[in-house]
Amino acid sequence: MVDERAGQVEAWVRERREQLIGELSRWVAQPSVSATGEGMAEAQRHAAGLLTSCGLEPEVVRTDGWPVILGRAPGPEHAPHVLIYGHYDVQPPGPLGEWRSPPFSPEIRGDRMFGRGVADNKGQHLAQLLGLRALRDLPGGLPCRVTVLLDGEEETGSPHLPRAVREIFAGDRPDLVVWSDGPVHESGRACVVLGVRGIITFKLRAHGASRPLHSGNWGGVAPNPAWRLVQLLASMRDAEGTVLIEGFADGVRPLSPGERAALQVLPLDLPEVLGGIGATSLEPPAALGYYERLAQPTFTINSLTCEDAGEHRTVIPSVAVANCDVRLVGGQRASQVMDAIRRHVAVHAPDVEFIPGVSMPPSRTLPESPYTAAVQAGAAAGLGEEPLLVPALGGSLPLAAFSEELGVPCYGIPLANVDESNHAPNENLELNWFLRGIAAAATIQHAIAAHEVSHGPAGGRG
Repeated sequence: MVDERAGQVEAWVRERREQLIGELSRWVAQPSVSATGEGMAEAQRHAAGLLTSCGLEPEVVRTDGWPVILGRAPGPEHAPHVLIYGHYDVQPPGPLGEWRSPPFSPEIRGDRMFGRGVADNKGQHLAQLLGLRALRDLPGGLPCRVTVLLDGEEETGSPHLPRAVREIFAGDRPDLVVWSDGPVHESGRACVVLGVRGIITFKLRAHGASRPLHSGNWGGVAPNPAWRLVQLLASMRDAEGTVLIEGFADGVRPLSPGERAALQVLPLDLPEVLGGIGATSLEPPAALGYYERLAQPTFTINSLTCEDAGEHRTVIPSVAVANCDVRLVGGQRASQVMDAIRRHVAVHAPDVEFIPGVSMPPSRTLPESPYTAAVQAGAAAGLGEEPLLVPALGGSLPLAAFSEELGVPCYGIPLANVDESNHAPNENLELNWFLRGIAAAATIQHAIAAHEVSHGPAGGRG
């Protein structure tokens, strides 16, 4: 049944190819930069119109930041409730001189569309929406009850999403979440992603004298805040890659048998991967496998700067700053890790300022979860290839708003090429992934409904 539906949707897409690409172009042409506010009000109206055109009842849900755009469509009685997540905000364009075409004037070159937000995330959630439109146009209609949630603050950390989710779905939580974001696997293969790492950011600021000082006249006399930071950072992670902060890894849950099995079959050409970034070896610890690393917490120094030193001079700086981030995995809580770092700084360098930044918790769905096989089967039917199962992306998305707040499994079906250049100039999307994604969005809905019929309710409907 799912394969038959795939053929029908693929034919529907072929007949409307230019129309669907035109809709994508118009959506990308609408600025929606949450960091600056550019185009956000107009983008909300555009998003609501897209939901209406795909047969959903739109609603603008106000938050203390940019609104959430919600769309609802009923399904058959006792059908599973599927929540589709995406975000309508985009990154700022960045250096305009590095764009080959204006960021908000989408242009097709070869088999790709170029423009800010085309891959992250407008093309991907539009494919999901158009899959619903196809199902409504074809005999049988929607096989599931569907809610679409388009976030307006993903690019600024989604600070208001958890509360909005709690309020929207109080007493009516979905059975599962489907999302499309990020690139396909590095090999170019389609994939189903089960989790994302969380993140916290922070600064460490050390002070010395009241102004930069001549390193000859004052070297060995005046305190050097740069050395203070280096010594503090060395107390936080050793040369073997072990994080030494007490409480840092509290709560980290070990990989499940299903996660380990999925990691073992992911394709990898390590020399090619390292060569692509101009490296010859992995970070320590040496014994940890490539994909295992992406399922582990990390502590990263992003930059070390001396705020008032200016161009290189032989001076002792007066202020030194380290910008850092930590990537979190399942079981870790951002607030607990932030507190652990704060305590470590207070003990080892009480004179150094600890300045917390943004945070986003991790999300984890196990391969053993009820709908995993159905989502894989639906994606395979729609995309025309068996997808790899990826336990976790290395990056971060606000999916804990669903997996933790609602306690439901979350499944990602990335629909962007590996070299999408998201967050960079010349962001692009291969149109083949966009069009295949429409079919996959539809067939996944049917596979989920078929799973429900075969296995009975998987839990979650309130």
